[in-house]
Amino acid sequence: MKKGRRGAVLGDCLRKNRVAILLWVLTVLTEWVVFYLYRIMWEPLLYAGVLTLAVGLLLLGLDLRREMQAARERLRLREAILTEWNNLPEERTLEQADYGDMIRSLGRQLRQETAAQEAQRQDMLDYYTTWVHQIKTPMAVMKLYLGAESPEHRAMGAELFRMEQYVDMVLQYLRLDGGENDLVITRCDLDELIREAVRRYGPQFVLRKLSLHYEPTERTVVTDRKWFVCILEQLLSNAIKYTPEGCITIRLEGDCLRISDTGIGIAPEDLPRIFEKGYTGENGRLERTSSGLGLYLAGKAAALLHIPITVDSRPGQGTTFTLHLRQEE
Repeated sequence: MKKGRRGAVLGDCLRKNRVAILLWVLTVLTEWVVFYLYRIMWEPLLYAGVLTLAVGLLLLGLDLRREMQAARERLRLREAILTEWNNLPEERTLEQADYGDMIRSLGRQLRQETAAQEAQRQDMLDYYTTWVHQIKTPMAVMKLYLGAESPEHRAMGAELFRMEQYVDMVLQYLRLDGGENDLVITRCDLDELIREAVRRYGPQFVLRKLSLHYEPTERTVVTDRKWFVCILEQLLSNAIKYTPEGCITIRLEGDCLRISDTGIGIAPEDLPRIFEKGYTGENGRLERTSSGLGLYLAGKAAALLHIPITVDSRPGQGTTFTLHLRQEE
């Protein structure tokens, strides 16, 4: 227990026993007045005072020890009150019993509201999951009809791809923000994960005439396949969106997987906030269709997998996102 906390417990213990302390002081003063008026020897008064003081200090020490133990237990319960609200210490007084009843009443109400919110969130997730699967069917049919016969068709195909991205982001956002992460941690071939993300964005590289520099990593990582690919896709999407020309590079340096582009870069004042939900920054104001959710999802997924993610960028020179991978166990 911290020193300040001990001092607070001592002060509280003295306040609780202030009546007994005051009574002892008044008793000693009264006896002193009586002894003085009747000119009785001081020695019996001194012995009685010292004896009662010793007994009082002993009882006060025992009470202080009990208060310290109770304070440590309250501190433990305070840090875990959301789960321990129904396991409160034994109530010794009517006041403690009343406060215990209040806490248990609030705990039951919190449990009911949490269950209702979870049911509502699950209904919403089920609805959007169904909606996503239903909307993807006509989008796939439209892509088949469009083909890639003309520049106009390719442009429309690119817009359909962006629609598909936004549809996928709906589910990713709901699952991450609502705790529906269903992690499956396994050993994965890093090159397979990178190729899966790159294949999805292959048409975008062709459409924007961007080149890709990528050398096989020959590395195995311990992670969740779905959410790791989600991170790669969001970083690739951001790189492609803000790179009018040039190339995108994916390389492994030690335990750092870097995704670099030669795009417009990020303003220094925007860097500390790029992973915030809904924050678009200067680039987002230029790209009016930016939702500010892509990097937010990447940051949340990286935190979920305990993968630190950093960014280095210079306006007009490009941006590099770095995933700091853990050593294979």
